[in-house]
Amino acid sequence: MAEHGAHITTASVADDQPSIFEVVAQDSLMTAVRPALQHVVKVLAESNPAYYGFLWRWFDEIFTLLDLLLQQHYLSKTSASFSENFYGLKRIVMRDTHAVQRLASAGLPRQQLWKSVMFLVLLPYLKVKLEKLVSSLREEDEYSIHPPSSHWKRFYRAFLAAYPFVNMAWEGWFLVQQLRYILGKAQHHSPLLQLAGVRLGRLTVQDIQALEHKLAEASKIQQPAKSISEQIKSTLKKAVGGVAISLSTGLSVGVFFLQFLDWWYSSENQETIKSLTALPTPPPPVHLDYNSDSPLLPKLKTVCPLCRKTRVNDTVLATSGYVFCYRCVFNYVRSHQACPITGYPTEVQHLIKLYSPEN
Repeated sequence: MAEHGAHITTASVADDQPSIFEVVAQDSLMTAVRPALQHVVKVLAESNPAYYGFLWRWFDEIFTLLDLLLQQHYLSKTSASFSENFYGLKRIVMRDTHAVQRLASAGLPRQQLWKSVMFLVLLPYLKVKLEKLVSSLREEDEYSIHPPSSHWKRFYRAFLAAYPFVNMAWEGWFLVQQLRYILGKAQHHSPLLQLAGVRLGRLTVQDIQALEHKLAEASKIQQPAKSISEQIKSTLKKAVGGVAISLSTGLSVGVFFLQFLDWWYSSENQETIKSLTALPTPPPPVHLDYNSDSPLLPKLKTVCPLCRKTRVNDTVLATSGYVFCYRCVFNYVRSHQACPITGYPTEVQHLIKLYSPEN
């Protein structure tokens, strides 16, 4: 057995290089975990906003912090990210003469570890924030909230025009690298691995034995630290390790439910559920405000009740269901905090843009 283990350990780079299906599968794992957790947090926040509302508001930051603990634990203990370790892969340091003999249980060197953490945790967080910023700017541009002569509007319009091309170049960079990996022209399927100075390889028999031995040693009762500082460091280390292990165990179990969640929230399944649970359209709300200054509903459904002209940029109030011009209802709600027709309490965030089938 020792001879076989030594043979596997000293195998060539081509022998331990994972296939494109393995690397793509591990890349998609964490991509699937995030929306699943986000949906759970959204359900909790909607069921009890007072207690769980902060989880929804700070979901990106909380997820990034937990992801940081998880990835740092796995990179330092198994030389791989959570998803890479789940698929039996490890990160091997490039341009290192001892890279082949280095066991996964030794962890990554400090430089490669923090580069990996930055590309695994910080970069996705910044990308999510950038996408939300772009979505917000597009909404403001569509509703024309800023004055047309605003310098800020000209700047973010130029930014919005350039963003699709930058994003296309970014995705194209990854696609080209994957094609080169498939053709055997590159050792990395992702440019981020090359920037981190590592490549992916399969776990060997010696790696698995070393990881199991290390896990067995960690489970043993250790001698208490002599000094107070050593006790504090030991306690913090155990706490961080316990959180990371709990996260990894929970994610490992949750991975088996991701496929079910993908099916449950797929567009085809949602259409089936809606067809089975469809209810008749409710009647319009009762008029609550009978003051003389309240606008009457126009006879034509295409006319705005406020300006008495054909609606432009149709916008509905979620609190009442009536449709107005965006500028008309935005100014009215901002001034009166109520629906012009029903008098229901209303805020600006209750305005919903309507899109016609032609658009």
